[in-house]
Amino acid sequence: MDNCSLVASLPDFSEFPKFNLEQWQVWFVGAAFRVMSSCPPEGVTIFFQSDVKHEGLWVDKAFLCQLAARQLGHGLLWHKVVARVPPGNPTFGRPGYSHLLCFAPALRPPLGNSTADVLPQRGRSTWSRGLGLEVCRLICRYLVKNTGTRRVVAPFCGEGLLLAVANQMGLEAVGIELSRKRAEKARNLSDTEVIG
Repeated sequence: MDNCSLVASLPDFSEFPKFNLEQWQVWFVGAAFRVMSSCPPEGVTIFFQSDVKHEGLWVDKAFLCQLAARQLGHGLLWHKVVARVPPGNPTFGRPGYSHLLCFAPALRPPLGNSTADVLPQRGRSTWSRGLGLEVCRLICRYLVKNTGTRRVVAPFCGEGLLLAVANQMGLEAVGIELSRKRAEKARNLSDTEVIG
């Protein structure tokens, strides 16, 4: 797909009841590979991922995304941390932060275009695992300022907050979602209702 950038938040291990952890990791790297391989030279692929803990062990989704990028030869432009809870508070099943990673096949923006590496909050969200409003705004501002792409393609778009923010900022947005319930919410999401 030409003149687009991609934004994805790939599903957790918990959403694959028939997979063991190793099977899900293979699926995850393959899915990340397929998403990134759709990115045109002028675009970027951004992943928003929260790690999980399984049987006492940490599962690092940023690492899995980077495995896929390495297979494709895509560079990591930046890796940001988004706080899910205020710093200093312990968490149990999920870490207190999420990863926000940006990969590109060819684009190499000037270092002067850098933004903060740590976001103190993700902002309001329409559901517990979705991107927050502040994350969506950061992503869309980055695309407008640093890429020539004016279309956002969001596989696994969830309830569509990114799509609404992208449209509000003058970007075309295409969402893909398997869950009928989430897709319906994305289709009916009102700018004023969520974005204010």
